[in-house]
Parts: sequence; C-alpha cells; structure tokens
Amino acid sequence: MTPPKRVIVIGAGFAGLSAATQLSAKGYDVTILEKNTMPGGRARVFSEQGFVFDMGPSWYWMPDVFEDYFARFGKKPSDYYQLVRLDPSYKVVFGADEALDLPAGIPALKQLFDSLEPGSGERLDEFLRQAAYKYKVGIGQFVWKPSRRLTEFISLKLLYDVTRLDVFQSFAQHVRKFFSDSRLLQMVEFPVLFLGATAENTPAMYSLMNYAEMKGGTWYPMGGMHQIVKGMAALAEEKGVKLLLNQNVTRIEVQEGLASRVYTEAGIFEADVIVAGADYHHVDNDLLDATHRNYDESYWNKRTMAPSSLLYYLGINKRVPRLEHHNLFFDEDFKVHAAEIYESPQWPSKPLFYVSAPSKTDPAVAPEGYENLFVLIPVAPGLTDDTEAVREKYYNVVMERLEAYVGEPVRPHVVYKRTYAHRDFVQDYNAFRGNAYGLANTLKQTAILKPALKSKKVKNMYYTGQLTVPGPGVPPSLISGLVVAKEVIKEHKL
Repeated sequence: MTPPKRVIVIGAGFAGLSAATQLSAKGYDVTILEKNTMPGGRARVFSEQGFVFDMGPSWYWMPDVFEDYFARFGKKPSDYYQLVRLDPSYKVVFGADEALDLPAGIPALKQLFDSLEPGSGERLDEFLRQAAYKYKVGIGQFVWKPSRRLTEFISLKLLYDVTRLDVFQSFAQHVRKFFSDSRLLQMVEFPVLFLGATAENTPAMYSLMNYAEMKGGTWYPMGGMHQIVKGMAALAEEKGVKLLLNQNVTRIEVQEGLASRVYTEAGIFEADVIVAGADYHHVDNDLLDATHRNYDESYWNKRTMAPSSLLYYLGINKRVPRLEHHNLFFDEDFKVHAAEIYESPQWPSKPLFYVSAPSKTDPAVAPEGYENLFVLIPVAPGLTDDTEAVREKYYNVVMERLEAYVGEPVRPHVVYKRTYAHRDFVQDYNAFRGNAYGLANTLKQTAILKPALKSKKVKNMYYTGQLTVPGPGVPPSLISGLVVAKEVIKEHKL
C-alpha cells in the first residue's frame, strides 16, 4: 500500500488551517509549520493584567462562509464558539457632538437612511437588491475560481454575470447613483476600506460587502475572534493535521523542479507537496533560490498593497461612555487620509481611526468595571520611520479626539498599553512592506491579475492567503485555503 502524500503547509493562519484540514480530511498526510507560539497568523491573541486582546481581525461578517466551512466536516461554528449579533452593528462618529448608530436589521436601517436623506430608504432596497446578486455570484462562484487561466471566466453565463457585477465601474460611482448625503456615502463606502483601496479604485462589484454587512449582520464570537482560530485548529487536529508551533521556516529545497524539503530552525521536513500560507513575497523571495521564484522584486514593487495599521491595545481601569463594540471615527476628511495612504505615502496628517471595545459585549475580555480598547489607524505600507516617538505622537492625536467625543479623560486611566505597527508585522509575519491586510482589491489586481496560487517554476508548490486569490479578509482567506486544496487534490492524486 502506497503511503499517503506528505503535504507541508507553511503558516497556521485562516488559509493555512483551512487548506490543511481539507487535505487531511481527503487522506493526505498534512503537517503545518507555524512560526509563532500559537496558530492564527494575524488573528493571534494575548492576555495581560486580566485583559484579553485580539491582535488582528475584529469584525465577524459573512457568517454563512463559516457555517459552510464547518459543515464540510460535519460540524457547526457553535460546536466551537458562541456567536452573538451586535445591535447596533457599529457606531460612526462624525464629530464630538454627532454620531450615528447603525442598527441591525433592514427596516430600522431604512428608517435611519430616510432620516438623513428622504427617499434613500427605498433606494437602499434597490442598492441591496443589486448587491445581493453580486454576493450570490461573487461569493458563490467567483471567489472559488483558482484564477489560473482566463478560460475559467469565459462562458456566456459568466460574461452576463460580469456585466451585472459592475466589475468595470468604480464603487464610488455606483453608490452615488443611490445616495448623496455625505454621511450616508461614508457609511456605505466604509466596508470597502477592508479591501485595501479607496472607493474610487475598488470595483462596484464589492457592494457585495454592504450586503454582507447589512443583511448578514455584524457578529462577535464570545471570548474574541481568536475563538474561531481555536475552533479551526481543533477541527484540523481532529482530522489528523499535525500542527507544529515555533517552526520558523528558513529554506525550501527544490530538486529537478520539485520542492522536496522544508527547513526550519528546529528541523527538516520531507514533502511531496508544499502549500505556502505565509507571506507570499517572503516565501517566494526569501525561502526559494532565485531560479525558482514566481516573481522578481520589480513585480512586487509595482503591486498596490492594502494599508498597514498602527495599533494600540489599551486596558482602561474604568468604563468608557458613549462607545459601542465597533466605533468608526470619521471626524476628519477621508480623502486627505486616503491620499496619504495610496497616492503620496506618508504618516497621516489628520487620521481617521477605529476603536473596538469588545468589553461592551463580552465581560471575559476585561476585569469587572474595566474596558478593553483596540485602536487602529490605517496607514501607508512601507513607512520606514516606525519609531516609538511616532507611535506616541499618534496615540495622543487619536486619544484627544476620543476623549473629546466621550466627554471625559481616558489617558489617565490607561493601566495597560501596547503598540504595534510596521516593524512588528515584518517581525511576526514577514509581512511585505509591513502590510496588515495583504494586496489591495483593485481592478488591476483581481482574479487572474493577482499573484498566482500555483508556482510557475516548482511543480508541487502552491500559495494561499491574502496575497493571492481571492483576496484579503478573514472569509476570503478561509476560502483561499479551500481553493488551493482543491487544486492540490486535482493535481496530486492519492
């Protein structure tokens, strides 16, 4: 009897875990090599002084994607974590005296829209009707394509779908057909920020994100986002995956066009197939010899990266009023901030920012009577002067505005503080240019125009995660792992 093929998966983020679990469930001998002390990639967690901080993703959208994932293996998300729907979904702060709560549920949302712009509630119905189609086709079909050849997209049905998906129209143009109030435009355009580009440079197809957010709802796994990782890792091991931590990969050996060994600081692992879920650029440029790389440096330097992030994990020794679980501070001009991310990369002059207060929902993430705050400023990737002085400067900039909104001091009550930015993303994840979200979902970086999921030089090597198809975000990364697993199964039969 022939022994099962050995698959080495590099990285235990969402994509790596999902690829490994699917392959192991199909009979492959799968080992994950994870650099850090826990699985999850950017979705790691840490605890200090009674506070539990999710380090990365904090929004739980597209619950159907997670349900479908666990159902593949005869499981449900509730077997691993408890979900609650947030209501309001989030708060948008336009200034110290103006804020709006986005209610859960379409009827209440339509009332809010009408109160800001008469008639916009009915237009929201039509906007979401079109967005529902895009969600059905985009999440149901397009994101599942490996995008290895143009012929995958050439069919009359798909060509018809492409025209209805508004692939060649910008998101900004699209939403202005329905709404004109500046506050509504900011709220509707906000979800595409997760895709790593401005609304002007994001295809209108991504109104599917609005459908996901407004119709599907904003959820939270009690205990924090890392509970998803714990569930996926537990499922992986139930399916026979060997998950090895503290395994920093240093080299991939290629012989006669086939990857044969993976070297870590702790050992050597034989492989029949390699799936790289770590940073694509790092694997391609640092772990392979030059003759085996998919892309050279000039290619990578021309890519449009999604933003990096300047993050603050804060423990507060009191409750902070006027905040919801998710809070978006749109109290400065987004166009200026966006230009400082994408057009002339620099530290922002007047940044917009986001505050997550999971302790508003979950008493387990902070001591009783305390608050757990996660503050995020989107910033340009590749900024080299990521110094403590810069981090401290922006801490005071955003906290001043936060305090103006909540109406009382917060900084004197900070009992725990940790900062995180470019150099940490590089150190912990080998992130290209210190990016936080991967590759921007621009039209020129969609589907077959993304870095390929299959190596062009190494016959048994594949890539998965936020720098390849289908793109950045937790659900797309999870789907990316399943897409690459299907390609492995097709090309490396047991």
